[in-house]
Order: sequence, then structure tokens, then C-alpha cells
Amino acid sequence: MILAIDMGNTNIEIGCVDDEKILFTERVSTDRRKTELEYAVLIKTILELRGVEAKRIDGAILASVVPPLTQILCTAVEKVAGMKPMTVGAGLKSGINLKMDNPGSVGADLVVDSVAALKVYGAPCIVIDMGTATTITVVDRAGNYIGGVILPGVVVSVDSLASQTSQLPHISLEAPKKVIGKNTVDCMKSGIVFGEAAMLDGMIERFEEELGYPCKVVATGGLSKVIVPHCRKDVIIDPMLMMKGLKIIYDKNK
Repeated sequence: MILAIDMGNTNIEIGCVDDEKILFTERVSTDRRKTELEYAVLIKTILELRGVEAKRIDGAILASVVPPLTQILCTAVEKVAGMKPMTVGAGLKSGINLKMDNPGSVGADLVVDSVAALKVYGAPCIVIDMGTATTITVVDRAGNYIGGVILPGVVVSVDSLASQTSQLPHISLEAPKKVIGKNTVDCMKSGIVFGEAAMLDGMIERFEEELGYPCKVVATGGLSKVIVPHCRKDVIIDPMLMMKGLKIIYDKNK
């Protein structure tokens, strides 16, 4: 069994994975003020709540897009499990060729998502990850990571609307009954939910047009379940894509 951790800008997903399945995942808030000990206590508490003894953990792997916290979380894992986690990045084999201007600048989360999508769904594929930012990346028919786009995340857009305007409120993220809203809240919900879905549809079309062939499309991230059902394109929702990718990369490097 391995401890797999995905550290994003807003949340940290912590899970245990064995050779057969993902046993569980839990989310905690990313907090740059927390110390190694505080994160160690969080990890230990999650394991205890899930009935997992630390001695059962054979290895650990971390993907981080928050450099100031990477070493802190590594130390926290070592306190709990007695081992340093593999850290996705330079020096760790991913099994995917990054055809980018600067491969070292590609986020660990994007690499892990793409590795999982390539292994589980095959090439070519388009991978959508809806977190603090919405990222859309492409693995071509030869299995190469060839790039993508980065957009403001759904929550970032909603918060920006509410904080930068005088009369627009904070809203819950759910689809209204109709696209054409009849009140401020429904207008905002329609713009966010249906607008984001239409954006995804449009970007998929543009990607496939530029590539010259169709692709499988996979979506992950906390808000994929809210937005993707309203897409007109056929998009697979896989909330465990990151955990699958971390296990694949761990196995390649253990």
C-alpha cells in the first residue's frame, strides 16, 4: 500500500492505493502557515479515521504545485510513515514524453493526469482538470504530452465576480433551470455553469481541429461533476485520475 498525495493551491488530496484499487481519498485545505508537525497530525488523523496503520504503508509519492510547502509535506510524511515520499518532478520517470518548450516548467499535476489518462484511456486524449485553475492538456496519438491551455478556475471566476462588483452576490454552484436567467442569481449561475460547459465544448472542438483527429476526453477535479454533465461533447468523468497517475509513476520508480 502506498500513500499518495496531490497538493494543489486550494486543497490537498490524501489517499491510500494498493495494487488492486484506491482504498480512499480525503481532502484538507492547503495552508501555507502550517508546520511539518501540523501536517503530520492531519495525515495521521486521516489514516486513523480510515483504519490504516502507518506501518502498513510501503511507500509514498507526492505531486505538488505549491513549492514552498513541498519540503514541509515531505517531512510530515516522513514523521508519520518513516519514509520520504517520491516527489513528481525532475529525476523521476513519468513514462510520458513532454514535447514542450521547457519541459521542467510543466506542473506536476498536469504530468500525473496525463500519465493516468494515457495508461487508462489510451491516446490520443484530452485531459481536463477543474481545480483552482482549469487546465486542458493534450496527449497526441503518439502518446506525447504536447501542451494545452490554462484558464481561471470556476471558483476563482465566481469569487472575482462577487468581489470585484458592487451588486453581484456570492452564489452556489449549480445549474439553473433555464439558460436564459430571469434574476441576478440565475443569470450568474447560467453564466458560470453553462458558460464553462460551452467553453469546454469549444476548446475540445478547437483542439481536435488543430490536431486533425478526434480524441477521448477525460475530466477530473472537484468541479468536473458540476460542469461536465452540461457539456455537449462526450466527456468521461474520472475523479480518481490523479490517484491512478501517482500509483503508475510510483510503480515506474520504486
